[in-house]
Amino acid sequence: MALRPEAVGATTAELIHEYDWRDVALYALGVGATLDELDFLYEKRGPKVLPTYAVIPTFPACEALFETVGGDFLGVVHGAQKITLHRPFAPAGRLTTVGKVAGVYDLKRLAQAVFVTETRDAAGELLCETEWLILYRFDGGFGGERPPKSLKIRAPEAAPDFRVAEQSRAEQAALYRLSGDLNPLHVDPEVAAQVGFDRPILHGLCTFGYAGRAVLASRCGGDPARLRELYGQFKRPVWPGDTLITSGFAEDGRLTLTVDTEEQPGEVAFAGYAIVD
Repeated sequence: MALRPEAVGATTAELIHEYDWRDVALYALGVGATLDELDFLYEKRGPKVLPTYAVIPTFPACEALFETVGGDFLGVVHGAQKITLHRPFAPAGRLTTVGKVAGVYDLKRLAQAVFVTETRDAAGELLCETEWLILYRFDGGFGGERPPKSLKIRAPEAAPDFRVAEQSRAEQAALYRLSGDLNPLHVDPEVAAQVGFDRPILHGLCTFGYAGRAVLASRCGGDPARLRELYGQFKRPVWPGDTLITSGFAEDGRLTLTVDTEEQPGEVAFAGYAIVD
């Protein structure tokens, strides 16, 4: 299917996401939560909901936007992700999300699409907003406009204010995908080989969840209400079983974040920032 630049401005219907404590606990396990974070896993304690759960209600809207934009799905790569939190998630609820194609751009060799979403609770209150930057490796050169310049993120040349190292499981991607991110690239060796990987890679949004958990534990005292915004660019693949190392640097009123791995030290896999209260 050809990429459709004319899809810019297309908006989805209100799409419903109903969830309970099992869904939020499964998500927490999918992004590496352990029994040391029992508040996010145990129904007798709520449970609390990780702020990065914000991406989960948007999956149906993003799926509809992918259909609207078209392009070769085998060439899709997640370039960057942003979430803006307005209030914490309840441990169960009925949410509605509306998605929009905010842009389709030509990078000559690649193409880029930007999706944005708004998610509201049953009372109509805005809970969160997301922005997805998607790269299409096989769909560039259609004569469209160039994208805006991307945000440049560099960690300062100083010791981090915190550093969290966690080993993921070999089954991490298989577990994470049960929350709705079903791209076969992350579980099927044949699909991974088709796009140039020797084995399935970890979801970028799983790495995003690990980074969010590190910020929550290191700077928010475990309180989801204190994380207001999280943004990150996906720089290189991470594999299930890798040890993810999240480093945070306090500067200019926010935390600059990097994630690398013990298996490929010094090669940043994720670079972004967090804003906390």
